[in-house]
Amino acid sequence: MIVGVSPDKAAAQSKFKTKFDLPFTLLADTDHKVAEAYGAWVEKSMYGRKYMGIERSTFLIGADGKIKKIFRKVKPDGHAEEVYAALQSA
Repeated sequence: MIVGVSPDKAAAQSKFKTKFDLPFTLLADTDHKVAEAYGAWVEKSMYGRKYMGIERSTFLIGADGKIKKIFRKVKPDGHAEEVYAALQSA
């Protein structure tokens, strides 16, 4: 199962899902609790300004509920193939 989680509100996620025809569920984590629990809510810096934000990450979680692999600082290009390869070797 694939689930996407972001701090965006459900309405914004619905538009995003429709725009990109995503075949999986998106969950709204507006209070950042899930991101914090997974260590993906981090301090970032842009133009010398520090702020808290999402570190785009992917977590492969086994049927036993344990994290099997973590991908940090994910770039969208080629990432699906990288995850697929990890699933094949798991």
